[in-house]
Amino acid sequence: MGVLNVTPDSFSDGGRFLDHEAAIEHGHRLIDEGAAIVDVGGESTRPGADPVGPDEEARRIVPVVAELAGNVRVSIDTRHAEVARAAVAAGATIVNDVSASLGDVAADLGVGWVAMHMRGDPRTMQDRLVYGNVVAEVRDFLVERAERAAEAGVAEVWIDPGIGFGKTTRHNLKLLAGLDVFVDTGWPVIVGASRKRFLGELTAASDGVDVLTPPDDRREGSVAVATWAFRSGVRIVRAHDVRSTVQVAQVVG
Repeated sequence: MGVLNVTPDSFSDGGRFLDHEAAIEHGHRLIDEGAAIVDVGGESTRPGADPVGPDEEARRIVPVVAELAGNVRVSIDTRHAEVARAAVAAGATIVNDVSASLGDVAADLGVGWVAMHMRGDPRTMQDRLVYGNVVAEVRDFLVERAERAAEAGVAEVWIDPGIGFGKTTRHNLKLLAGLDVFVDTGWPVIVGASRKRFLGELTAASDGVDVLTPPDDRREGSVAVATWAFRSGVRIVRAHDVRSTVQVAQVVG
């Protein structure tokens, strides 16, 4: 699943693809590199990000979705029902829902749905970092949401443990170590760890420096996580570096 952020403020590539033509060109590049799905987002969900109104979010993504949908499967990365509806009308077939609240919308639209775990919203999620057992708590939340969506009529349900969303580096590592727990639920699993902050923390620590490794220099860590995820039975990895991740999938598969 290739990442396409049509935003000015995403943590890794904010502003690079805000222009529709630039976004469409990058989407085609992701397809050429082997992406099976292109995940289009019009609102940054990085920690502390300001919310975007649904009208502006839809304005950013609809032309991009419409252009790419004839060439690849497109998912819409949103937590707003209005945006999900607009994107599906433009050709998207998956709602990638960071709020895990749009199952009924996906059922109504007859499309796939990804339930991701996040506490609060992007502005507040890093304020609630206490878990008793992070793997069990996240698993139970996602299974409950997945079952509810299936009962509502969603035929294609995915679960995503939400690496980096309201978790510390230690939580992220525990979730990655416990990916088999999520796979064993029987629901297909998506993992999105590409270029995230915890990778910058880990590589900085390994280099003995205090400055985070920047997002565009986290390819090796991202590929390492993708390798582990596929080996653990994860079905989809969300990635900025699609070519490298596709190669991992081919080797592991």
